[in-house]
Amino acid sequence: MSTIHNDHHADSYYFASANPHPMRSKLEGDVNCDVCVIGAGITGTSAALHLAEQGYKVVVLEGHQVGWGASGRSGGQAIIGYNKGVRDLYSIVGREDTKKLWDMNIYSKQLLIDTVNKHNIKCDLKWGHLMMAIKPRQIRELAQTKEELESEIGYEGLQMLNQEEAFERVGSHKYIGALSDPQSGHLHPLNYTLGLADAAQSAGAVIYENSPVTHIQQGNEPIITTPSGTVRCKHVIMCANAYLDKLAPSVGKKIMPVGTFIVATEPLDDSLAKSLIRDDEGVVDINFVLNYWRLSADKRMLFGGRVSYSGIVPFDLKQTMGNSMRKIYPQLKDARIDYAWGGNVAITVNRLPHFGRIAKNIYFAHGFSGHGILLTGLAGKLMAEAVQGTAERFDVFTRIPHMSFPGGALMRKPALVLSMAYFKLRDLL
Repeated sequence: MSTIHNDHHADSYYFASANPHPMRSKLEGDVNCDVCVIGAGITGTSAALHLAEQGYKVVVLEGHQVGWGASGRSGGQAIIGYNKGVRDLYSIVGREDTKKLWDMNIYSKQLLIDTVNKHNIKCDLKWGHLMMAIKPRQIRELAQTKEELESEIGYEGLQMLNQEEAFERVGSHKYIGALSDPQSGHLHPLNYTLGLADAAQSAGAVIYENSPVTHIQQGNEPIITTPSGTVRCKHVIMCANAYLDKLAPSVGKKIMPVGTFIVATEPLDDSLAKSLIRDDEGVVDINFVLNYWRLSADKRMLFGGRVSYSGIVPFDLKQTMGNSMRKIYPQLKDARIDYAWGGNVAITVNRLPHFGRIAKNIYFAHGFSGHGILLTGLAGKLMAEAVQGTAERFDVFTRIPHMSFPGGALMRKPALVLSMAYFKLRDLL
């Protein structure tokens, strides 16, 4: 199967292997609450869970179904860190805030572990991650990353792998080395999101599906409008990410929806699976237009990449992504591809997450730019803290400067496509 942007969940491996979950009704009529959360991905369900556990009356409005967006169909790689090096962050936010950002990033892993354990979320959570280098320049970049994290952050456990060691771990001759990070990992993203939603609901939150927000009336008590009802509340938490649309134009121009795609093979026999990823780790190369892959719980190869900045979807995802996968793993030339899917994620110009307020009682967090599994759960927690009056950690993220994508509403995608052509060319050099 191959689907993109349906009104319902993509026919992905994740949806086919999803844990049992309820079909929730849409909002009908007018309701009142303390906090209205817009979007039922990881960010929104995390925020709802933490607020409901503190006794807040929470309503979640989801335009489709829980986990419909990137939260339910991503690569599922829980990667500690940011898309900027430590010393790059110094120049952007200063040393003090860089240290705070990294402390919170590392905390986000423990938050994930604690949440999964506390609520018994079955999401195939595993630890271990590899960043692969194709050329000598990338070996130097990985070595610099390791040195910065160890000397500036005190991050432990990183190990550089030579070509022979890299081959032992990933079974591909394409790579000349790697950086191993045992603290990062991977999970089943849809089951994680569904588990968060169930936990939030058990704590008292009310989740409405098929209830897209069409308007936000700001004020001391904002009114959120959907096609068949309204929500009056004291606080709003916006978690729409790539699907913000026109709800907040001033914020929306700081992010860009881009397409990313994944295929899943048939289940592989144990010996073949182990020869591909010996220790069942998450794997990513470090090209600007990168590939990422891992094994599922039932030993399928889940292979993703081929980012579309233009909005154009490859004609035959199975063939296109399958060809990319087999360049790395020719031993999968006869493996059947059972699923192919994709959709939008949100990036920012500087590839750092964008947190903020559009009013004193309306919060947002989005633009996670490939680091969503850990940062989205953290974002929900921090926005819940801000609603409760403790915004110190949330405000660290708001101090990250962001610029709008150049070109305006009509030209920003063509402008981005042109700029990305340079980086794609650089990947080849």
